[in-house]
Amino acid sequence: MPAAQHELVLYSRDEHVVTITLNRPEKRNAFNAELVKELRAALLRFEADDDAFVAVLTGSGPCFSSGADVGERQIRSVAEFDRLGGPQEPDAHTADLLARLPKSKPIVAAVHGVVMGLGMGVAFECDLVVADSQTRFQITETPRGLGGARFWALLHFCGGGSFATEVALTGRFFSAAEAAAAGIVGSIAPPGSVVETATALARQIAANPPLSVQATVRARRWFMDQAERAAMAITDPMKLYLTEDFREALAAHLEKRKPRPFRGR
Repeated sequence: MPAAQHELVLYSRDEHVVTITLNRPEKRNAFNAELVKELRAALLRFEADDDAFVAVLTGSGPCFSSGADVGERQIRSVAEFDRLGGPQEPDAHTADLLARLPKSKPIVAAVHGVVMGLGMGVAFECDLVVADSQTRFQITETPRGLGGARFWALLHFCGGGSFATEVALTGRFFSAAEAAAAGIVGSIAPPGSVVETATALARQIAANPPLSVQATVRARRWFMDQAERAAMAITDPMKLYLTEDFREALAAHLEKRKPRPFRGR
């Protein structure tokens, strides 16, 4: 089946395996509301296709995703943050992309370049992650002043243990090799072959009875969703996106300078 290009997402199917590609390379596949909605539409298309058993999710250009689109989602007035309840629009929240899919078909993330912030959340919510050996990951919310509790819960659920706590508290970049050693990346691909490696894995999964596979995916996603939502329920009331520290971290990022000393308020 030929690839059909949407505004922000590419979608194609070869036999029982679908490839979904984030297609905003000029913004390093940063998530704005439109990209989230287009990705949701592609995932629902995958779920509705009875001949599609497994999907591979990847990104075009030099990286999988640099995370949230700072210009569209974080440069907001206090009133707008208050109205939306945070940086993400309620109808375009990345936490709702996979956990609520009705058929629970498996999705393999094929990541490369950098995988940051919201992009990391989307990748690790996929049922398996295959990473190019040169991939770097970062929980950008921590140094940005937004807090990385949701991503700590996600990585901890994936088996990251104390490694998940370290990278959530420091906000440092970590490598594909570290992620694999911590058990949160299933396999590492040679440079430039991550999609092919992920597709081979997807074909192995697609060879099994679809409903049997979906039963495991459904259980995994339920427990994953509970872990993430528990973390968000604890930290969302802090409204970190309204703090002085967040404003300073954001300004430093936009001005490409080191942040001034944070004040804890």
